[in-house]
Parts: sequence; structure tokens; C-alpha cells
Amino acid sequence: MLHANLVSDLAVDPGEREVLRAWAEQAPREAWLLRPGDVLVSPVPVGEEFLRYVCGLTGVPRDSVAVVVPPGDGTADACRHVVGAVGGRPLRAVLPTALDGAAIGLARALGVPVAPYPSVAAAEAALGVTGLLNTKAGFRSVAPALGMRLPDGLVRRRDGVPGAVRELLASYGRVVVKPDRSAGGHGMLFLAEAEAEADGTADAPDPWTGGLAPVGGPEGLWVVERRIDVARSVSVQMETGPGGTRALFSGEMRTADGAFTGYLSPLPEPSAHVAATLEAWGHALGGFLAARGYAGPFGLDAMVTPGGEVFAGESNVRRTATTTPQAMVTRLVAGDVSGAGGGTGGGGPVWATGKVRAPVAYPFAAAVERLRRERLAYDPARAEGIVLYAGPPPDGLTWRYAVIADDHAGVARYEELLRASWASAPGGPTARSGPPGSRSG
Repeated sequence: MLHANLVSDLAVDPGEREVLRAWAEQAPREAWLLRPGDVLVSPVPVGEEFLRYVCGLTGVPRDSVAVVVPPGDGTADACRHVVGAVGGRPLRAVLPTALDGAAIGLARALGVPVAPYPSVAAAEAALGVTGLLNTKAGFRSVAPALGMRLPDGLVRRRDGVPGAVRELLASYGRVVVKPDRSAGGHGMLFLAEAEAEADGTADAPDPWTGGLAPVGGPEGLWVVERRIDVARSVSVQMETGPGGTRALFSGEMRTADGAFTGYLSPLPEPSAHVAATLEAWGHALGGFLAARGYAGPFGLDAMVTPGGEVFAGESNVRRTATTTPQAMVTRLVAGDVSGAGGGTGGGGPVWATGKVRAPVAYPFAAAVERLRRERLAYDPARAEGIVLYAGPPPDGLTWRYAVIADDHAGVARYEELLRASWASAPGGPTARSGPPGSRSG
């Protein structure tokens, strides 16, 4: 059972319902992990057209998999509904997006372990370290002892944020303020001394608290850090457990105002020293997690300055926004119908995720057909092209896509063609009639 529990308190405060609902919209992407006999539990409906599209590319018979959507917004306990929905279907384990109390409860109710743990009790024992390392304050408390370089910073409760901002602004002139539990850049503030003076707020008794997102309430923790010059935001995705820690893949995060918008993997060759640093830090963190009972995937985010200096940012001890797309890419390119593929450290295709805005709202089938007509859709014969990996967006306009190609130039060209194509109205002119690369025919 694939438990797409994106609505989890590991990622953000449960009170942030609008944010949680927005993240829940991405749950259909977990369909790319389905194998014959599997069940996907999703907080939002998974459209039938999208599910057949996924099964068509992975080679999994549609009637061999099932989807369960519990009632509500995903924040309520879904155990009773899910158990009733699957009936006597034989299950080996629950594979959650995040190891949290909801995943533990669901596995216990079904009488199966949480993958990859041998038992529910073993998974439950890892909840403490999982919760700690999914917070920014927890990460800062552990990372220096593991050899990671961090920006100077302070951890404060909400009422201590203004003082911390003043202190670090006096030293560095620019700071970033982060909620303790946050993903995708939600709730972050970027502040500069000059801006504070221009606003006339620098000498106010409480100049910053009013601008903080309502994350965590009055007692919620915040991290105030020196804002470094960031040339690139990067990450490495790892896997750890009793058998050791291994790197799965690394890449560059695409961001806008600190918010995650997409990913490019692997890092280009000139980034070898960055990748080596990330993997060294990831192995240290993986050993820390495994020693405390955690087993499974985790990610480490970092920032690279224009001079090439690397600073660790945070850890995400769960399946991240990049884990499933990478597994999808590996599966499609390898023709792995079993779904057992889990990633490689190199030698595979180059891939990216991003968002593109269509000129008009499309139904899912129409969007796929337009990609096919313009020879941009993923072609299994060539093992390259564009995949609408997250299903139809609620507005029908802002589509999440993944692109797969032989190299970075091929990925860039596909994205250029996609933007040029979808900037025009249906049936309008496009940049060219064929896909990029020498294999386009």
C-alpha cells in the first residue's frame, strides 16, 4: 500500500490547511510507483485518465491496481475507511511518503509492517529522530557535529524573532527567517537592513513578528540566519538503514523567492566538488539516522555561493518532491515494469521537473494529445520526452511536467520547445515540428 501522506505534520504545522491542501494536489504522482496488486491511498482523487496514462507508460495493467481516497481533506484519521476499502486484499507493507503517526496507525490497523522496517514497532521507534531532522532547528542542532558548514544563525520562539533579526542584521546586513517546520519555502522571509530602515520599522519594539506566517503558534520555533549569496540551490537524495547509507542522486533545485519550483538532475560535471561535499555530508547524516533506528530515503539541501563554497540548509527525512519523479524516470528508461528500480548515482538520463502555463485550460487527455501532436511527449522507443507526471492541475492551466533526455542540452531544448509551444493558442504556430536531438528522425 502506497500511502501518499503529503498532508503530514512532518512537513508543516497542521493548522496551515491551505498549504497542506496545495501540497496534497501533488499526491497523484505516487501512481508512478504502483506495481501489479498495489493500492494507492491518496488525499485527493486520482483521475482515471491520468491513471491510465501512467499504467500505459509503466506497463502495469490498470485493473491490477486500486486507488482509495478517504473522505475529508487528508488531516483526519483515515484508518477505518482504508481498512474497509481494501477488504481482504493481501498486502505486504505500507510504504508512506513520510514516516509519521498516521502511517504507523494505518500499518498497525492493516496488520502489516511499514516498509522498509521489519515491524511496526521498529518503525515507531524511529519517529523521534524523524521528527527531529524534519525541523530546521533540529537539523541545526545536529549538523555541525557531523561536519557540515551552516550559515550563522539563531533559533528563537516567535517573540524572540525581532531581537534575533536585529542582531544578525547588525552583523551581516541581510537575513532569512524560516519557520521550524516548513517545506517548499513556505513561510520564509528575506530581510535586509536597508529595507527595514526604508520602512521606518528598524526601531519599532516588534518590527518583524507581524510579518511571520502563523506557523507553530506563539510557541513555534523560528530560525534566523545570515543570508548568504546563493548562486545555486542543490540537494542530494540518500537512502539509509542497517545495511549502510548510499547516494541515490543529486541535482539543482529551481527556486523562486526561496520556494521550490522544480529540479534538474544530475548536477553538471563542473559541480563534481559540490556533489562530493553533499554525499560526504549525506553519509554522515545517514549514519546518524540509522544509528537511531531510521531506515529509508532522506534528502539534504544546500546552497552554493558564487565562489563555490557550500553551506548546508536543511534535511528532509521522507520521500521528497524529487524522489518519485526520479524513480519514475529510472523506471521508464529501464523499462522496469516491476517498479523495483530505485535510482543510480550516475550514468543514467538527465531529467528535470518544472511548471509550464498553458494558454487555455486543458482536460488531461487534450494536454497529452497536444504534446504528442507536437512530438514532445515522452516516447518509450527513444526514452526521451515530456511526461505530465502529476496529473491535471486544478485550474487546468499550470502543469507540472518532467522532461527526460540524453544530456543537459537535450533537457533545455525540450523545455524551450514546451514553453514556446504552450505560449500559443491551440492550433497556433509552434517553434518547430520535431523533438530535439539526433534521434528525432
